[in-house]
Amino acid sequence: MAFGRSSRKKTPVEPMTLKILVAGGFGVGKTTLVGAVSEIRPLRTEEILSEAGRPVDDLDGVETKTTTTVAMDFGRITLREDLVLYLFGTPGQDRFWFLWDELAQGALGAVVLADTRRLEDSFAAIDYFERRGIPFTVAVNCFEGARRYPPESVRGALDLDPEVELLMCDARDRESVKEVLVAVVRNAMTLAARTHPAPVTS
Repeated sequence: MAFGRSSRKKTPVEPMTLKILVAGGFGVGKTTLVGAVSEIRPLRTEEILSEAGRPVDDLDGVETKTTTTVAMDFGRITLREDLVLYLFGTPGQDRFWFLWDELAQGALGAVVLADTRRLEDSFAAIDYFERRGIPFTVAVNCFEGARRYPPESVRGALDLDPEVELLMCDARDRESVKEVLVAVVRNAMTLAARTHPAPVTS
């Protein structure tokens, strides 16, 4: 009996799993981003915004928002047969930031989602990842009706280091979000190789 290529069984590939954080200000689109690419039904911990929270939840620019993430969003996407990303969306309000340290454990990198209407809301997330040495990519969520700015202007306003990549994206669009996630993984891997180069063998 002859065995051709078609009869050979492929050895199953054990995928590498990586943890990516999705951070940013309140109402910037983190839950939408995770939901746009997740191949499983996203785990969400959203609660209805209450009157009691109005004094601390700044709704300027996101007046139609009715819910908020109080713990995290969770999703999964397979980028390649051998590469799976687990996405953890962080809560945006100050009063839930105590959860960030736990969510950040073991993260390869992060997306800082930004809204040009509320750009100052991105500073806290950028500072957080810079202080902890976690590689991150800034993705500007291009909301309908929001004024468009050149990437160089946004980069200058956020005072980003040269190695931090900045991309424009639509958090509702799967392909747009995938481009952002690929950039996060690429940049994090490049930085890791630079920081921990492979040993030279004789």
